[in-house]
Amino acid sequence: MTSTQAVRFAAVGLDHAHIFGQIAGLVGAGAEFAGMATDDPSTAIAQRVRERYPEVPVAASPDELINQDGIDLIVTAAVPDRRGPIAVAALRAGKDVVADKPGCVTVDQLEEIEKAVSQSGRFWSVTFSERFEVPSVIKAGELVRAGKIGTVVQTLGIGPHRVGDRAHLAGGDGRPDWFYDKNRYGGILTDIASHQIDQFLWFTGARTAEVVTSTVGNFANPDEPGLQDFGEILLRSDNAQGYIRVDWYTPAGLPTWGDGRLTILGTDGYIELRKYVDIAGRDGGDHLFLVNQEGTQYIDCAQVKTTYYTDLVRDVRERTTSAAPQEHTFETMRLALTAQQQATVRGAAR
Repeated sequence: MTSTQAVRFAAVGLDHAHIFGQIAGLVGAGAEFAGMATDDPSTAIAQRVRERYPEVPVAASPDELINQDGIDLIVTAAVPDRRGPIAVAALRAGKDVVADKPGCVTVDQLEEIEKAVSQSGRFWSVTFSERFEVPSVIKAGELVRAGKIGTVVQTLGIGPHRVGDRAHLAGGDGRPDWFYDKNRYGGILTDIASHQIDQFLWFTGARTAEVVTSTVGNFANPDEPGLQDFGEILLRSDNAQGYIRVDWYTPAGLPTWGDGRLTILGTDGYIELRKYVDIAGRDGGDHLFLVNQEGTQYIDCAQVKTTYYTDLVRDVRERTTSAAPQEHTFETMRLALTAQQQATVRGAAR
């Protein structure tokens, strides 16, 4: 591929609203949206994608696009249990793959993906959007690497969500059946907490870590025991510790889907991110607070540029993994799956 050729991608699996950000990010980075297909074309999200991009050809099946010549990259936000098989098929067909998180839902799927990456020479990237698409997290990384808080020794990440969030439901439809089936969405730690695991590894510079303990529960939705509405993980690496809490308890009174926060503790200070809302405080999102030996500082990060999709397009052209190192992606999903598998189960969860 020459530097002047457009990277051509297809969207295969249109089941989660994260697909809108993935498509828009790739198009904004100069890639050509060459086709779309999904298992269930009748879903509200699939219909909205077709309405938003009426000029893009619609294939009869995902396999048709996966095996089509002239497509460089497959992007998927399929039902989570389908993302692994789609990735393996696309990798074996010579395509790079960008999957919504979680990139897979079982250890067997992860092992198949790793094998397909090794055999094909293509890459598998998982869109950990709570880092890649959040300007305040990008800014925090710059500050950490500039030594503003010393050596990072702990991250504390929380990822609250709301079951009835309209932005993720495409026109106000209720959550689909797979949302309540643990075998299909992978469990709350595989699904949501993979974001916070990614951030722990990235901010601490750890290549690997151990799951010290993990818990999942269902405390507010006993009529839906397949939904895990609470989860927590304690991580430990050679140089740092991490605590993660995720849940589906965001109240209706909050003006956004979740009060996602991240605290990064260093030996000379700390950073707190209020990613999506500053309750009873400043408008908008991407609020960063820096505290170190020099004092306290507030930084509005709304205009900070994110680079994930630009990096992905360059990675396809140059055969690099600058958007996210391949081993980092594997390790993030390995830790999420391990935490899920080992978790103590409480409440009505099963």
